[in-house]
Amino acid sequence: MKKEPIISERIRRLPREGWSWIDRRFLREHASSLGRDAIFLYFFLAAVSDKHGLSFWSDAAVAVRLRMSEKQVVEAREELELYDLITYDSPLYQVLSLPERYPPRKGTTETPTLLRELMRTIAVDDATPKDRTKRSPRRPRRGQ
Repeated sequence: MKKEPIISERIRRLPREGWSWIDRRFLREHASSLGRDAIFLYFFLAAVSDKHGLSFWSDAAVAVRLRMSEKQVVEAREELELYDLITYDSPLYQVLSLPERYPPRKGTTETPTLLRELMRTIAVDDATPKDRTKRSPRRPRRGQ
């Protein structure tokens, strides 16, 4: 298919000030394993970071901008760290270069996805039959 701009005067260009970039592999290889809040936070951090992926937004400021609670921001950040997509050393965030899909964490041979599935299995096994109907909506989203 031959692609041509629909509005040629509105072709995106690198900004004179600031920097923002999202690798397409993020959507193809990583986003389907993440929760909505983690994807949202990743896009936000990519938009506000400098050319080295660095930014220093407080949890409170991120929460206000993304209309999330600070707890949701922390959980989303932890999820992105688990998948080795960002690193955080308060107050500094760094959006990292994309790893190969499902990289082993330091000191372990398990992948984040396998660990998450294992934790979910343990939680379901420990739950009473009544609790099983109230599972958390934050489970892996494979194949969606």
